Amino acid sequence: MKAALELGADYVATGHYCQKRENENGTYELIAGHDSTKDQSYFLCQITQSQLAKVLFPIGHLEKKEVRKIAKEEGLATAEKKDSQGLCFVGKIKLPDFLQQQLKAKKGEVIEIPNEHPQFEKYECIDVNAENVDLLSKPFKYSSNEGLKVSEHNGAHFYTVGQRKGLHVGGRPEPSFVISIDTNKNKVYTGQTKEHYGLNKYALKLKKDSMNWINKMHIQEEKDYLIRIRYRQKLQKGALIHKGGEWYILFKQKQSAISPGQFAAWYLEDALIGSGVIEH
Repeated sequence: MKAALELGADYVATGHYCQKRENENGTYELIAGHDSTKDQSYFLCQITQSQLAKVLFPIGHLEKKEVRKIAKEEGLATAEKKDSQGLCFVGKIKLPDFLQQQLKAKKGEVIEIPNEHPQFEKYECIDVNAENVDLLSKPFKYSSNEGLKVSEHNGAHFYTVGQRKGLHVGGRPEPSFVISIDTNKNKVYTGQTKEHYGLNKYALKLKKDSMNWINKMHIQEEKDYLIRIRYRQKLQKGALIHKGGEWYILFKQKQSAISPGQFAAWYLEDALIGSGVIEH
């Protein structure tokens, strides 16, 4: 956008399924795309007010089928093109393959943590309220001697929390999921079933230097929002809480696979209000 404006452009139009709305005071709101199955507001959760003022979303009010119809009527080659499911900026390649091309393999252990781990019992005894949000967001810590080695991997950096495919863990009674990764020690920790205690938590902490408010008039010490912690996740009820100089999100219900490094975005109805990077 900076380059476009320096060239004299008045606005930059994008193909994102998003919309924007102007407030009476001249500020703008980022609004979810009309097609809820294609809404891409989450991808723009770090956009600033100055950027939003200069961007246009010409297809944000349309459904995907309407866009295809217009493209077909205009004779565009992309009218029948399949939706992209990969990394559009690197070409036709799957994410695991792309990572293995860019990162070195490093053998390590896959350790299965039992659901009866003492940390989980202590966690379940914490009252779920704003006062305890810091305790509820703290990461579980594991070591190799607390579980069972069930496989080997080619590098902890190839995995993400909640991942099931590509673990190559066999012979276990139930499906295995990644519950934690330790890239420093090159360990991958797993648990059986998606309901494993290590995979589900009530709260998360945000990196305070990553906090982005699209419209600063919304900033409050504590407020209920609809929250999304990954693309296409259904909006979840929760509260954004400022405590001890840190920002947290406390959910009404446990969330699966809260992944450090990903964005959490919060909404009021269809307006994306702000976002931050998940610390833990």
